[in-house]
Amino acid sequence: MFEGFSAEVLARFQFAFTVSFHIIFPAFSIGLASFLAVLNALYLGTRDETYLTLFNYWKKIFAVAFGMGVVSGIVMSYQFGTNWSVFSDRAGPVIGPLMAYEVLSAFFLEAGFLGIMLFGRDRVGEKLHMFATAMVAFGTLMSATWILSVNSWMQTPAGFSINDAGQFVPEDWWAIVFNPSFPYRLVHMVLAAFLTTAFVVAAVGAYHLLRDHRNACARRMFSMAMWMAVIVTPLQIYAGDLHGLNTLKYQPAKVMAMEGHYHSYPDGAPLILFGIPNPEEKRIDYKIEIPKLSSLILKHGLNAPLDGLDTIPDEDEPPVAIVFWSFRIMIAIGFAMLGVGLLSLVLRIRGRLYETRIFHRITMLMGPTGFIAVLAGWVTTEVGRQPFTVYGLMRTSDSLAPVEAPAVAASLIAFIVVYFFVFGAGTFYILRMMGKEPSTIKLGLDVGPIRSAGITPAQQMKPDTVSVGE
Repeated sequence: MFEGFSAEVLARFQFAFTVSFHIIFPAFSIGLASFLAVLNALYLGTRDETYLTLFNYWKKIFAVAFGMGVVSGIVMSYQFGTNWSVFSDRAGPVIGPLMAYEVLSAFFLEAGFLGIMLFGRDRVGEKLHMFATAMVAFGTLMSATWILSVNSWMQTPAGFSINDAGQFVPEDWWAIVFNPSFPYRLVHMVLAAFLTTAFVVAAVGAYHLLRDHRNACARRMFSMAMWMAVIVTPLQIYAGDLHGLNTLKYQPAKVMAMEGHYHSYPDGAPLILFGIPNPEEKRIDYKIEIPKLSSLILKHGLNAPLDGLDTIPDEDEPPVAIVFWSFRIMIAIGFAMLGVGLLSLVLRIRGRLYETRIFHRITMLMGPTGFIAVLAGWVTTEVGRQPFTVYGLMRTSDSLAPVEAPAVAASLIAFIVVYFFVFGAGTFYILRMMGKEPSTIKLGLDVGPIRSAGITPAQQMKPDTVSVGE
């Protein structure tokens, strides 16, 4: 099946495969944990049963997603010892402690309070339960902080020296943790996680609104998700722009590949919207471009010069085609999210947010786009760093363990089979939970189901008292 591939290519593909499965679960759980904390706080502040119903609905989904994220993450760590032992030996003194801090300060925090959040409301009291929920949310953010610090150091290494054995030795932990790209990448990733969760919640809300637009819980979750899209998407686009400027400063070859700039532009570079990279001829075929716009975005001047890949040795160039297209997929999804958010704002103002069925169908289609954008962004980041594991200092080819291609291929096949079976089943189970109606609270129903949701008959006689997040 994988005949003709080198051990390096197979090992890279194996890590890419496992990290792609893994990253979608933290991207979801980071945002969902914060969403649960907000729902719980709103319930305690307002005593609106809708928030409690939504909290109980989404906490079950969070538990399954969190578990799958843990399992998929454990598998990745073993690959540092099996396929990338040389990298582990040389970079271990720097990245090893950072990953240990993630486990000790973040994962233990999440896992320690998770049981209280899931099962402890009636056992420990509402205040301690709220604290536990907040700690789970804080723990997910801390996990992202440490992992992004590790990966950012590999992108923009700082605060180290290299000893006689070729190992990266820590000199300044502050500089290592807060390396030049870390703040930008952390903000960009956390906002991506919030948007990913928002569009999943919106898709679930839209699905249930299509079934019954009177469902108060569906209206509430849909409204909250759309507010998140309206507010966070512009922030994410701005954060992405700042991240791009930082990348241009510290990893110019990656930006050249993202932009498709095979050649330098001394009098202003165009923004290539679409095209087909031609690595043999060093050009973009069939390109559609806007003159000088790339210089304006990256250098804030129409005639600002921009270097191209002709200034980079061929052996140091990243794979342009992959980076070029993954970057455009991420950008296209970002602007699609912005469009959906703005459209929701127009419908909200017109009082048609919960009745416009075509918009609900569009929102359902947008449900998985956050995951696609996260994967596309991750591909842009990691493939754009090639051919290095530690940018500019350690090549991927020099990081590989002394393993044979057949051994890596066998483990890769095993990963593919097990991952699709286990995580496919888990994903199917999550989708089934999302398909269940979150509540029987509906506007204008008889007393029975309303009473079962904790709303009095007097409130039922006045539907306006049932807040639906409008």
